[in-house]
Amino acid sequence: MSESLLLQSLPLFPLGTVLHPNGVLPLRIFEVRYLDMIGKCHKNGTPFGVVALTHGSEVRQLKKSAEDTSAPSGDAFAHEVFNDVGTLATITSLSRPQAGLIIVQCLGSQRIRIIKREKLKYGLWVGDVDLLSPDTPVNIPKDLQVTADSLGQIIQSLQAKGIQSEQLPFGKPYRLDECGWVANRWCELLQLPLELKQRLMALENPLVRLELVHDILVKAGISGLES
Repeated sequence: MSESLLLQSLPLFPLGTVLHPNGVLPLRIFEVRYLDMIGKCHKNGTPFGVVALTHGSEVRQLKKSAEDTSAPSGDAFAHEVFNDVGTLATITSLSRPQAGLIIVQCLGSQRIRIIKREKLKYGLWVGDVDLLSPDTPVNIPKDLQVTADSLGQIIQSLQAKGIQSEQLPFGKPYRLDECGWVANRWCELLQLPLELKQRLMALENPLVRLELVHDILVKAGISGLES
């Protein structure tokens, strides 16, 4: 898709997590504002945008008090604030185990930047977004090869334990020779602060992203990596 392509009125799903391109995201949908949206996206094969919250909760909550001015005037619900940069999510599987509950698995695709946002009735957010350029494929330099090797060992270990590919937190193909792909997968596996994950995801240079991830792995003492 073109870098200049604008998607209008894209449904947005603010979450307390960061979705990376090619990342797998399972969701349990039970709020009224999302049940219809997710059903329509699945039926039409259209994506929605996942954006990380900076203020507020994933589940819509009432204001704590009349003095709470975080929400717009006349809105009884607490305000939600989220990042401008997020990721398109496409539904890969959907089930309805009971009335009022939808379980989906989604796959992250292209990053987006919100140009305009609006909250509709029942609290659903929509936005006009620009599609950001996908990571340029950059081969992993020798001094960072250990990050790809260690990730490959984790994948092999999980597979040896009988964990199927579809149960891993990221989808095929495994591009262990690309800086952006390897960096994104480590961001998903590591327990990092949400703000840091957001900054890494939004970085346009995949080599710089992997260099930062490598530094994090070294400081964390991950086996196989040395300073």
